[in-house]
Amino acid sequence: MASEYGSVWAIDIGNSSLKALRLRLAGNAVEVIGFDNIQHGKVLTGSGIKAAERDELIALSLRQFVKQNDLGKDDVIVSVPSQNSFARFVKLPPVEQKRIPEIVKFEAAQQIPFDINDVQWDWQLMTEADGSETKVGIFAVKSEVVNSVLEHFARENVKVSYVQMSPMALYNYLLYDHADLGKSENQATVILDIGAENSDLVVCTPSTVWQRCVPMGGNAFTRAIAETFKLNFEKAEKLKRTAPMSKYARQVFQAMKPIFTDLASEIQRSLGFYTSSNPNTKIVKIIALGGGAKMRGLLQYLRQTLQMPVEIPDSFKKLTISPDVSAAKFHESVCDFGIVYGLALQGLGQARIESNLLPRSVARSMVWAAKTKYFIAAASAILLVSLMCFGRTFLDKMNYANNNQVRQKINNIVNAAKQADEKLKDEQSKGMQSEAIIEKELKLFDYRDVVPLLHQTIISVLPNEKNNAEQKELYGAFANDDIETVLKTPRKERKQIFVTGMSAYFTSDIASAQFKATDFTQRSNKAEAVDYRSLAGRSDASIRDRRSEVSPQSSRMTRSQRTIPSAGSQEEAESLPGFVVTLTGYSPYKNINELMDPPGVEGEPNKWGVVTRLLHLDDVVDWKNQFELYKKAEIEHFKLETGEVSLEAAMPAGIGVSNTDAEENDELALIDPMTRETISKVAELNEDGKRKLDKSGKAVYEVNDHWFKLDVKFVWKGALNNTEETESIKETNEVKEPDETMAPERDERSQERRETESDDF
Repeated sequence: MASEYGSVWAIDIGNSSLKALRLRLAGNAVEVIGFDNIQHGKVLTGSGIKAAERDELIALSLRQFVKQNDLGKDDVIVSVPSQNSFARFVKLPPVEQKRIPEIVKFEAAQQIPFDINDVQWDWQLMTEADGSETKVGIFAVKSEVVNSVLEHFARENVKVSYVQMSPMALYNYLLYDHADLGKSENQATVILDIGAENSDLVVCTPSTVWQRCVPMGGNAFTRAIAETFKLNFEKAEKLKRTAPMSKYARQVFQAMKPIFTDLASEIQRSLGFYTSSNPNTKIVKIIALGGGAKMRGLLQYLRQTLQMPVEIPDSFKKLTISPDVSAAKFHESVCDFGIVYGLALQGLGQARIESNLLPRSVARSMVWAAKTKYFIAAASAILLVSLMCFGRTFLDKMNYANNNQVRQKINNIVNAAKQADEKLKDEQSKGMQSEAIIEKELKLFDYRDVVPLLHQTIISVLPNEKNNAEQKELYGAFANDDIETVLKTPRKERKQIFVTGMSAYFTSDIASAQFKATDFTQRSNKAEAVDYRSLAGRSDASIRDRRSEVSPQSSRMTRSQRTIPSAGSQEEAESLPGFVVTLTGYSPYKNINELMDPPGVEGEPNKWGVVTRLLHLDDVVDWKNQFELYKKAEIEHFKLETGEVSLEAAMPAGIGVSNTDAEENDELALIDPMTRETISKVAELNEDGKRKLDKSGKAVYEVNDHWFKLDVKFVWKGALNNTEETESIKETNEVKEPDETMAPERDERSQERRETESDDF
């Protein structure tokens, strides 16, 4: 968003100096109308500089800047350092444009490596919304970092309108001032901004930015000189700046040579990582900025080491300089003004990236402050109208007192009519209330066999002795609690699926129904899971006995959850009735996808998985099938998620139990409640009982069981031609629990049970 005042101040507080640049739009050009470059009293990251002294040095420089320059009503945009920022570019799935903010918010929570409530973040669309693909940039910085930067300006009464990350400001500078370098996605230009303590490496293409903060800058050279010549930091810094004219130039450059090598190696390693991740993109040039780029011999060394062009700009191509500004002095600081140039372009609305990391509360207060004059005018108008209303009220009160007898007569007639109307309604409602009570009592007996049939149909497609005759002995042993026989089959060879949660609700329009969110929880060290048992290989009676063990949180819905989801876009001309089902659990088998949805097995029934059998219910169930899987190929109607069972990862609730009876030194893990086998990911141990480590020093883990979450929809074929039947279920929208025999008869329940009946399994 462009500044409404036509000009903007951009400020970058570095470790060595405060850089500021004031730009304005002059026709189609951008003009420099002011700048400043104030050196701090000391390098902020120098040896012995404490936090309090650092804040005071920044305050002195900022105070000097405010004194030397008239900020007026110009917008102020500031930068935050790259080492405290985060940027990620992601491709979104094809969705409607109005849903992009919702998807981006979800992606931000997944991508940002901090709690979303502890950061200031923003996003920007990097491609056309109606293009073949949608790419967005997500930018974030910790709130404490932004607040720390803004606090310096607040002390000097400087109002900040924009906050931007330094790498994004450099990107905006490159795409505006070097437009010829940003025309192809297959060619990238690198900006190397060498600061005092860190160096920003920014790889730029027309639609993406890749950044890395190299923890090495001008101070590393200073420290090398100080260590070699036994000087303090300030004297070493002075010697570094005057090295070309010093008689000790050779010794100085010899002391800095290892730092040259380390810096080039870090840059080469970073660029190598980028090119390996983006094999189709070629790096064509490096543009060096920052005070460190002025160091004699550095650019030549980088050219020879990196084997690519490295240049330092001596001017900005698209900037014009006002006659009131010293062009000579400005060009002396061009190398330091890359960040403030990019910041100012954003303030004038000329930047590619326009994200603003200013806290929402500050932005809102600025908006309200700008509207103060309108509030005063509105308050004056309200006061005038109030006085007029008061006068009118006084006149009406006099007229009201003069007509008291007429009003009393009218009120008596109106009250008599109301009493007669209330009596009529009472008599009419008695009959309706009785009919409603009768209908409510009888509703509990309507269609109660449909959901148990759906439950039985889903259970029939799980691995069992019919679907996997090879492990018939395993399923029989498991059903009879024969642990010894179960253990004969290696755990990762057992084709079993343990169901820990199943929920369903009826909808009259399966196409527009939405899947309900499933809580993914992370197990703490003290957490205890419910002792779920496998549904595979057990009889219906055994399954029903186990259902009482499931916790109320995972097995029941509240009444607010029973409402039918609001319809989205209508996908079909005719609404189909059916059920939306969510199934969660885990499996010990080595390849859970082979059990759930193996590819290329359509013609081999003996290799079918759970999803394959759901697609062939007519061939699997032994009774007349009433259901049909709905649109497996479309993600909004079918979702299958899997992952490793781990104490450190989020996964569906109810998986295994904690090994609370383990030895004191044993690692906490999840175990099978029946066989006591470990099912969660655990660290591998060597012969000494210590954790195995890989070459990078990280622990090596053994993955055991895997969890799954299956969201599916079923068309209720038996109700397609029965409108009255589907409307009845839509009104109650309750799924009743199956009884022992799944027969039409059911014991009478109390009124309390009918009101709290769950529609979950």
